[in-house]
Parts: sequence; structure tokens; C-alpha cells
Amino acid sequence: MDVIYCPTRPVPAGRPVPGQFRLSIPNLITLARILCVPLVVWAITAGEMMAAFILFLAAGISDAVDGFLAKRFNMASELGAYLDPLADKALIVSIYVALGITGAIPRWLVILVVSRDIMIIGAVMLSWLIDRPMRMKPHPVSKANTVAQIFLACLVLAALAFRFDPGMAFPAAISAVAVLTLLSIAFYVAEWIRHVGSNGAGH
Repeated sequence: MDVIYCPTRPVPAGRPVPGQFRLSIPNLITLARILCVPLVVWAITAGEMMAAFILFLAAGISDAVDGFLAKRFNMASELGAYLDPLADKALIVSIYVALGITGAIPRWLVILVVSRDIMIIGAVMLSWLIDRPMRMKPHPVSKANTVAQIFLACLVLAALAFRFDPGMAFPAAISAVAVLTLLSIAFYVAEWIRHVGSNGAGH
């Protein structure tokens, strides 16, 4: 979920109200998901793939639960707006790095996935430094990329945990993640260049 909120811009209707940095139940669930990241990494690197798979599923369920609670019971907050994408990204990137270290997925794919996120963060930080803050909205390609990344991680962890051969689904998922990651980079770079090169409208 690639949503980067910039505090210097007005918050659209329906978004969490600025200043609501409160620890609600959804925020606590999100924090628990962040704390789960080192456990997943440890399980993968220690070869405890069943534990890693269960923790990954639990993290996915918690993501759905905190999102439901935030919307259903009006518990959305600005803190949650920052924490939720941070937790999702930390979990995915950490799992990919751990799987890359163990050789479960190609290291070039790990480098590509991590580099994309570093580029996005760097672009946003640079836009702040040059006094052109921007809020990067998730592109449909980026959403598809996230789904592909999660599917690949789930497929690999399940295959290792239950000891089955994923067959052609494995190279197909790798190809999908690689292509969608490259397309996502292209779209974000184009959006950033368009924003920085604009005449300041909406600044």
C-alpha cells in the first residue's frame, strides 16, 4: 500500500483528521504487526517455515481486521494513516530480504523490490527538500504489484512449510512481480517529474 501522507497539504474529506495521533485498537493491532516483523525474519532464517507461514497469515488477517475496525467504528486516525502502510511495507520487504538470503527467491528480485521502495521514499524526501511537497497516491499498477508481491511471498512460504512443488506458479509469480515493479517505478518517476516540473499549481 504505497500511500505517503504529507502533513503540509490539506487532508481530503474522509481522510483521518490531522493531529489525531491516538492509540486506538486498530493502531495497537498495526503496532503488533510491526513487532511481528522480526519474528517472521527469524523464523525464515532459522528454517522454521511453518511458523513463518502462520505468522504471515496472522499479519494478513490483522491487516484486514484493523482496516475493518477503523472504517466500521470510525477509529481512523492520522497515526494509523502513517503506521498501516509502514507496517505493510516493513513486513513485505523484510520477508523478501529474508527469503532472498535463504535463496528461496532470486536475489535480483529482492534488490528490485527494495530499490523501488527506496526510490519512492527518496523522491518524496527530495520533493520536501526542494519545497515541492507531494502526496503520492497508489497507482492501480502499484496496487497490482502489492498483490503480486503478497501472492509470491505466500506461495513460497506455503511451499516451504508444507513441502510441495509450486510448479509453474513460482516463475509466473516472479515474472509478475518483476514486471509490475518496473512498471510501478516508471509510473511513480513520471508522476514525480511531472509534479516537480509543474509551474507550482496546487503547491
